[in-house]
Amino acid sequence: MRAGAVSGRRRGGTAAGLFGASLLVAATVLGAGGASALPSAPPSGSASPGGPGAGGTRGDQDESNGKRGDKENRGDQGDRGEKGDRGEESGRPGSPGSTSARPGTTPPSTAASAPASASAPASASASAKPSAVARPAPAGAVLAAAEAGPGAGLPTAQGLQQALATVLTDQNLGTVGLAVADAADGQLLYGKGENTAATPASTTKLATSVAALSLIPGDTRLATRVVKNAATGGITLVGGGDPTLTALPADQVQVAGVPADPDTAPASLDALARQTAAALKAAGTTTVALDYDVSLYTGPLLHKNHDGENIAAVTPLMVDEGKTDPKSLADAPARVADPAAAAAESFANLLKAQGVTVQGKAKAATAPAAADAPVLGRVDSPTVARLVERMLTTSDNTLAEAIARQAAIAAHQPAAFEGAATAVTQELTRLGVPMTGVVLNDGSGLHPGNAIPPAVLVKLLALAASAQHPTLRPVLTGLPIAGFTGTLGKRFGAGSGAADAAGLVRAKTGSLSGVNTLAGTVVDAEGRLLAFALMTRTGAPVDTARAAMDRVVARLAACGCH
Repeated sequence: MRAGAVSGRRRGGTAAGLFGASLLVAATVLGAGGASALPSAPPSGSASPGGPGAGGTRGDQDESNGKRGDKENRGDQGDRGEKGDRGEESGRPGSPGSTSARPGTTPPSTAASAPASASAPASASASAKPSAVARPAPAGAVLAAAEAGPGAGLPTAQGLQQALATVLTDQNLGTVGLAVADAADGQLLYGKGENTAATPASTTKLATSVAALSLIPGDTRLATRVVKNAATGGITLVGGGDPTLTALPADQVQVAGVPADPDTAPASLDALARQTAAALKAAGTTTVALDYDVSLYTGPLLHKNHDGENIAAVTPLMVDEGKTDPKSLADAPARVADPAAAAAESFANLLKAQGVTVQGKAKAATAPAAADAPVLGRVDSPTVARLVERMLTTSDNTLAEAIARQAAIAAHQPAAFEGAATAVTQELTRLGVPMTGVVLNDGSGLHPGNAIPPAVLVKLLALAASAQHPTLRPVLTGLPIAGFTGTLGKRFGAGSGAADAAGLVRAKTGSLSGVNTLAGTVVDAEGRLLAFALMTRTGAPVDTARAAMDRVVARLAACGCH
């Protein structure tokens, strides 16, 4: 039965409320920020409005046209995804595992039970300052389940199997792994190879986000500082791990191609230069030596699949995500070879514009900046909650690796690829996520050796929806909206066979060569919110495979499946 034929059965306006919430999110959900420094107050005049360049996040989308996916996994098809269809179809009732919050965590009173028409803003963090959540946030609507009633029962395994039978046999899907669960409590409703690990691609970012938001207060901001260098008599630009720091003028900065509001605006390198120049000139200094400190991170700079486009070199100091053209709208923009050196050069030029000359060329500092060094200037990123939303909506690989390193720092692990993977694995284990079969090598999902079963992905989504974990809510509000935002903006369209589900699906996309994944939430015909994870490996053309996947999810939206 087509979705349109059953849309009138959606109870209590739930679907309409979620659709309206989706439109609201389209204008408000994108953020920019970072976090592992201690929570700080919102920046006061230190960041310019806007985001890190037109396409400041689009450059890391891995779902736009298939070109990126082929680059991400060149020469290594792997074999984990091939196992996704070996398990028997099952509809075993049971939960992927529900966990409790850390001691002292207070669940929200209405976040998981508010009706879908609710429009009250919801905090992305239990401890976030008011200014960190000043914009509307549709978390309550996003999490709304069906209204109680005898006709609003859970979908059954048999009903789901019957509804999905035809679409799951589409040969364009190739090998398939699928898990469907009740988002309210994570109860598994239907599975096909749901416990078989497959290559997650960018759905790895769900694991990174859950771990990071569990480890780091959502209102934390990442600071980029300039301090006095007692050893050289000059100044040091200290990288704090914020790849969204922008060198563009305020009237040129955008996030995902649109102007950012004050809550999502990135920190401004120009504002930092103005602060620093004012402090230096007040002390009678107009000529100064400059070096830069990148000691926050350890390990290799380059990802295993680094290609100079899909991801920048991973360093704690960069501007505009290391793009050679900060205003580029390309899906995979060219990146500078040394983002830290380029950032320091930009900073020196901005100081010169303020009447302070930098002697010679800025160099990497020989030692970390002293903890008690006098601060001449500081700019702060948006909150980590906004950072996670932005990363998920646009599938930003550079931002994902930065967030993973902040999680590593918070977990007292080395801020490197390996340390970040360890931190995420340990934190998810602590949260009760079943980690059998899970292999993580990075935070972005670019690594073809990552492996996650579909059942684990739906567990992550259920945790984000749980009343016991309100700080995880940005994982849901950051998911792209089918047909409207981010990496789903051009999917579920007319002619796809899935258009009736536009606005009812929010999901993280993922693609590597031959691999396509989709994991998120969908509102069914009776207004119940379901969590799903669909993982495929196929030789079909990228757009054809994705359309086949979209039709599977659209079938979930079209049925009550009893």
